Amino acid sequence: MAKLLVPLVMLGAVAGSHRCPPRCLCPAAAPNPTLLCARTGLLAVPPTLDRAAVELRLADNFIGAVGRSDFANMSSLVHLTLSRNGLRRLAPGAFADLRALRALHLDGNRLPALSGAQLRGLASLRHLILANNQLAAIEPAAFAAFAATVEDLDLSHNNLPALPWEAVAGMASLATLTLDHNLLERVPAGAVARLPRLARLDLTANRLRALPPVPGPPGPSLAAGGNPLHCNCELLWLRRLARPGRLESCASPPPLAGRLLWAVPEEELACRAPAIAGAAADPAAVLEGQPLRLGCAAAGDPPPALHWLGPDGRLVQNGSRRAVGADGSLELRVATLGDHGAFTCVASNAAGEAAARVQVAVLPLPVPRGDGDGEGEAGPGPSDMARAGGNESRATAGERRVVAAELTGSSARIRWLPQRHLPGIRMFQIQYNSSLDDSLVYRLLPPSSRSFVLRDLAAGRQYDLCVSALYAEGAAALPTPRALGCVRFATPGEAPACAALPRPHFLGGTVIIVIGAAIAASVLVFILILTARYKAAAAARRPPAAVASVCSQTNGTH
Repeated sequence: MAKLLVPLVMLGAVAGSHRCPPRCLCPAAAPNPTLLCARTGLLAVPPTLDRAAVELRLADNFIGAVGRSDFANMSSLVHLTLSRNGLRRLAPGAFADLRALRALHLDGNRLPALSGAQLRGLASLRHLILANNQLAAIEPAAFAAFAATVEDLDLSHNNLPALPWEAVAGMASLATLTLDHNLLERVPAGAVARLPRLARLDLTANRLRALPPVPGPPGPSLAAGGNPLHCNCELLWLRRLARPGRLESCASPPPLAGRLLWAVPEEELACRAPAIAGAAADPAAVLEGQPLRLGCAAAGDPPPALHWLGPDGRLVQNGSRRAVGADGSLELRVATLGDHGAFTCVASNAAGEAAARVQVAVLPLPVPRGDGDGEGEAGPGPSDMARAGGNESRATAGERRVVAAELTGSSARIRWLPQRHLPGIRMFQIQYNSSLDDSLVYRLLPPSSRSFVLRDLAAGRQYDLCVSALYAEGAAALPTPRALGCVRFATPGEAPACAALPRPHFLGGTVIIVIGAAIAASVLVFILILTARYKAAAAARRPPAAVASVCSQTNGTH
């Protein structure tokens, strides 16, 4: 009996030293402090946890949330299991103190999303298991803390329609990426190629119609069965890797639907060059300052990507005035005379490309004759040419409606014609592209304005500026904008250093230095004059006998 009591007493003493929580097991034989609290019916993380524990298992409980202080000061914890708890909420910074944690199991819970702060502080994490949750979104910053150390990432059996691929591509040590049974529709080209140590990639049972090539051979082991793949020439690389027994199958085109990819001959995996069905502008002609939309429809296999070239032959990109839609349409929010000409719609895919030209007519705004009611109007010259003059108060036929004058590297004066033919003008509006990016900047001016000086410009930059009048026919009516004209101008670049003139502040500093030096010299001369006069007066006041005595003593005779 005594022999049986001694081990029990020792076990109790060890358990007491580790402060074993109620309903948990703390094995004394474990080399490191270990807490086994699985299947104990816990509703929350026990507050009496041993903060020196190395392994903590809390699986198969009813813990619905993890707070910020539940795992505080557990800097020695290496393995944490919270599987199958029904977790719905992770507080920001819940694992911030677990700097030594290497494995975190959160599978079998009900987490709806992951934010950047929830997994903060896991600087040593190597295995992250998030399978069988309800994840529908993951922020790119969620993986930032352990991007350099994680080796195993399991996100299978969730509801993810997309993945932060840029964040995943930065995981230099990642060896296993499990993404099966999600709603993924796309894998970006090059995302897998940026994972140098990837050994296994599971994309089974998603919604992928295409797969970008993976590096190899040798490359990662790939599983992509259960996806509605569109079998064409873009999957030739996968067909050459396929072997009997693989489960990748074709969902389209109809002749190949239902067939296993490895059983389809390579010559049947064909692509079709794009063909443009139609391209047009709506409307075909507009006044400057008005919006315009260009549409383009193309067919091909795979579906071609659409982009536009401007009348100058340059690629059109999204900006403040131009926007390319997801369907390939091009929207010109504010048309200028620089948009007059032929735009080119280019459709391209793996089999080739096709192009179609769309003519766009941008007409200059008419200018009223004289100062009457504006019934007679004449077409002016182009208003997108900068002019350095033009401060007249009345318009003549052929005069530009909007003028950019007095251009410097940081400012420009914008002038426009008086609008006496538009009654009820409430204000004028100026809009132009920002000096930092292509976003629009707006200025509202009183109705009496005829010019305005822009002082926030950048040297050597091109600007597209439009002036509109906001007028209302009645006192209660809402203001209606009417475009007066647009102008395109460029600020001069900075002059070279050799030709640069002295700057005003430099000249001012030089003048101040010269004046200060003159004042100092005057004061010095005045002090010298006073010193000389003082010495002369002192010499005149000395007694003559003293002088004779000195001479007698010096020469020895009188």
